Amino acid sequence: MAKIKITLTRSRYGFKKDQRDTVKALGLRKIGQSVVKDNTPVIRGMVDKIKHMVKYEILDEQKEDR
Repeated sequence: MAKIKITLTRSRYGFKKDQRDTVKALGLRKIGQSVVKDNTPVIRGMVDKIKHMVKYEILDEQKEDR
């Protein structure tokens, strides 16, 4: 499954409570912090809801040989 990297670019404050809660639910706390999540419809919906506060990129699934 592909992954999505989400980075918080704007402060949570000054926005509606449901948007602040969405940022918190994604695990983002500080500006510039990034998280990597599975690219599911649920996560994409959350990102779409706060797209004005974050930047995101789809990561290709590459398996590392160890």
